[in-house]
Amino acid sequence: MMKIIPLKLLILTVIFSWSSFAQNSSYKIGLLKYNGGGDWYANPTALSNLILYCNQELGTNIDPVYDEVSVSDQSIYNYPLVHLTGHGNIVLTSQEAKNLRNYLIAGGFLHISDNYGLDPFIRKEIKKVFPEIDFVELPYDHPIYHQKFDFKDGLPKIHQHDEKPPVGLGLIFKGRLVCFYDYECDLGDGWEDQEVHNDSDEARTKALQMGANIIAYSFLGKLD
Repeated sequence: MMKIIPLKLLILTVIFSWSSFAQNSSYKIGLLKYNGGGDWYANPTALSNLILYCNQELGTNIDPVYDEVSVSDQSIYNYPLVHLTGHGNIVLTSQEAKNLRNYLIAGGFLHISDNYGLDPFIRKEIKKVFPEIDFVELPYDHPIYHQKFDFKDGLPKIHQHDEKPPVGLGLIFKGRLVCFYDYECDLGDGWEDQEVHNDSDEARTKALQMGANIIAYSFLGKLD
């Protein structure tokens, strides 16, 4: 029988864990596993490369080995940030949607990277998580674009799919950005080993810099 943890206790646990960032303690990032047939495991070298870059450029102490965590798993509260990607379908049960909602309300952060093909499915499933709010395009002066690295024109275009401009979308719950969604950008492709997609050094650097901004903001960001 699954143990039910009171939300207030979860919030306190999350806040305590998040505070370790300021103390330079080691912590992990989670890669979200989901059902529905989509390849949640896409871009297998991406997070490892981003973590290495953040540890070098931001002075973070993120464990170089990320964890795979299911949307339904209570261990999601161990991760200040979880990353979701893929090309296809995603389906969340009501229990999974509730768990993800509670995690985000408690202080967690979700980064979604559309690896091309995810968009129509993720929008529908996220409405199960936050039926009362919609994705909004973040303005170029939003702090997530201006952490250590300055992106005055918003998201960089990393991987070309259908000639659309990149869009940075957010879910803002009670004044806090709880989810950042890079659409028509494909940051994850830019984080991968260079030989995987043959992205230019310039594109890969921009992708890693923007990823570092997301990491920095998710730990130290402010109310929006």
